Amino acid sequence: MKQHNGALSNPRVIVIQKLYGHHLNKDSEIFFPKHRYKKFIRDVVNGTIERKELIQDLMDKELSEDINENKTELMIKLMIMAGIYEFMFMHKTPINVVISEYLKVADFFVQKSQKSFLNAILEKISKVSRVKKG
Repeated sequence: MKQHNGALSNPRVIVIQKLYGHHLNKDSEIFFPKHRYKKFIRDVVNGTIERKELIQDLMDKELSEDINENKTELMIKLMIMAGIYEFMFMHKTPINVVISEYLKVADFFVQKSQKSFLNAILEKISKVSRVKKG
């Protein structure tokens, strides 16, 4: 199976694929193939799933006017959720890096027109989801 544009070398593309698979079948075990960012991938996937309620609460509170549960594509929602997880729990990664990486991921999963929506949402939620220490 040939990957286009090295999609599978992008760890966040794999994160979204794993979250999507989990969404479709919540009981299936998630396998993490050999990858130089395997720990990162596993941490974000498992963390996003484990903290789903916390993330969803934040989305409901901060993004209720932006995200329509019925209209917003699942892929966009998964990217937002994984992004929020990173904002909240992976403080070493700068916000602008998280946002630009998920915009790259968006190229694989959604139409160009949805990238600006994703960008706006991630910008907005990053301001409230990353708590500054000290």
